[in-house]
Amino acid sequence: MKIRLLAFITSLLALMSVRAESPYISLYDGLQFEMPVIDRPTFPDRIVSVADFGGVADGFTLNTDAFNKALQTLSEQGGGVLNVPSGVWLTGPIELRSNINLHLERGAILTFSGDDSLYEMVYVVYEGFEAWRAQSPISGRDLVNVAITGQGGIDGNGGMWRPVNKSQLTSAEWANYLSKGGIVEGDTWYPSQSYIDGKPLHEKRATLTRDEAESIKRYQRPVMVQLTGCKNVLLEGVTFQNSPAWNIHPLMCENLIIDGVFVKNPAYAVNGDGLDIESCKNVIIYRTVLDCGDDAICLKSGKDEAGRRRGIPTENVIVRDCRVFRGHGGFVVGSEMSGGVNNVSVRDCEFIGTDVGLRFKSTRGRGGVVKNIFINNVNMLDISGDAITFDLYYWVFTPVTEIPPVDETTPQFRDIYISNVTSRNSGKALKFNGIPEMPIENIHVTSSLFTAREGGLLSESKDIFFRDVTIIPSSGAAMTVNNVKNALFANCKFISPSGDGIIYTGTNSNVRINP
Repeated sequence: MKIRLLAFITSLLALMSVRAESPYISLYDGLQFEMPVIDRPTFPDRIVSVADFGGVADGFTLNTDAFNKALQTLSEQGGGVLNVPSGVWLTGPIELRSNINLHLERGAILTFSGDDSLYEMVYVVYEGFEAWRAQSPISGRDLVNVAITGQGGIDGNGGMWRPVNKSQLTSAEWANYLSKGGIVEGDTWYPSQSYIDGKPLHEKRATLTRDEAESIKRYQRPVMVQLTGCKNVLLEGVTFQNSPAWNIHPLMCENLIIDGVFVKNPAYAVNGDGLDIESCKNVIIYRTVLDCGDDAICLKSGKDEAGRRRGIPTENVIVRDCRVFRGHGGFVVGSEMSGGVNNVSVRDCEFIGTDVGLRFKSTRGRGGVVKNIFINNVNMLDISGDAITFDLYYWVFTPVTEIPPVDETTPQFRDIYISNVTSRNSGKALKFNGIPEMPIENIHVTSSLFTAREGGLLSESKDIFFRDVTIIPSSGAAMTVNNVKNALFANCKFISPSGDGIIYTGTNSNVRINP
């Protein structure tokens, strides 16, 4: 008895110790899968300022040497905090070091030069494959205990890397682009001839030599923050904006916390993703706001054969209390998910004005399994496309003439639980668009309401369970069921002005409606 009591007290003290140490312990309440409790990295009690190394915050002086000397010196001393005081700090690329917190004071703006000669060509992963690309403004590889914190802002000067069409801008914005130089072809502004030269080589990007990639450097524009193979990472409080391509890209990282950041790109930013979490383990995304030119919170794990060969899923992810304004998707999985995605919790989020709300996408050839996704209490307003979509025909323009066999290239989406979603005024309530050889499987939608211009579509799906779901389209059927096996609609309301509740097409089996 005494041994049991001692064991109980020891366990209780250990739990109390964890709760005292981690400010994120409450995020684990009711979590549907096992995930280690992660906490903020700690740093030595040592602070230096970039100004101590010759840095000048006048928005004109190039501070690349000052930043990198400060990081090197601090690293040699064992780490600490590199403080960036209030002011405008112009710099070239910064390479982070282990055991260092890059801290931006309130009023500090870190802005990156548009001079592409400052950015070396490096071999990195982007859009699921390895290729030579321009060096990221902020990067780190194989680091332990690294952070970017504070209340300042980081601007990637993406406008000097991305093309833009005149129709996407106001007259004043267009005039501003013309003042930067560049080249105008028709109604499109390009940052340089090297960008234009890169367009015909788009499909060959993964095979270009370093010299070939160098010749089209502007086209090979970088991710703004690239962290590869790092452990114990914290991004907190800072505004990350105006990236050349994706904004923040942690790759193969472990114990990653993104807390209270603002991720912003223009709506017209090509490939202007917010967060692309790729092949990472143990991730918290908390109290974060995104306003992007592409997918906002996106989970990936590599593309096609390269992603399957890497074989590192994104797993153990908590997304909590986040808000997304513009973006192709609020919360997204794919389309590069060949290594798999599993054990994900998304709760208490708002999506306002995104193209799609909850977006799951892939295509034949990817492979990979997406499973154990739990979504609860997500509210959406004015979604222009689908409130919820599962699409296994992403970027497919020509349908196959023969259904291929199931093999390692066949993507799978299954075991996904969505509850307490309210979506007002979307384009389509929801779309489940699987493939015949691998239907979307075991999807549960409960206690949710959708008002939309169009109702829902279930196609090539099986084991679909809706309970206490209301769908109210402004026209057409509330639900179309096509080639679905084993579906249950329990206590659902499909309210259509045309009177068409459910329309059946194709071949369906065991589709039940219970009052």
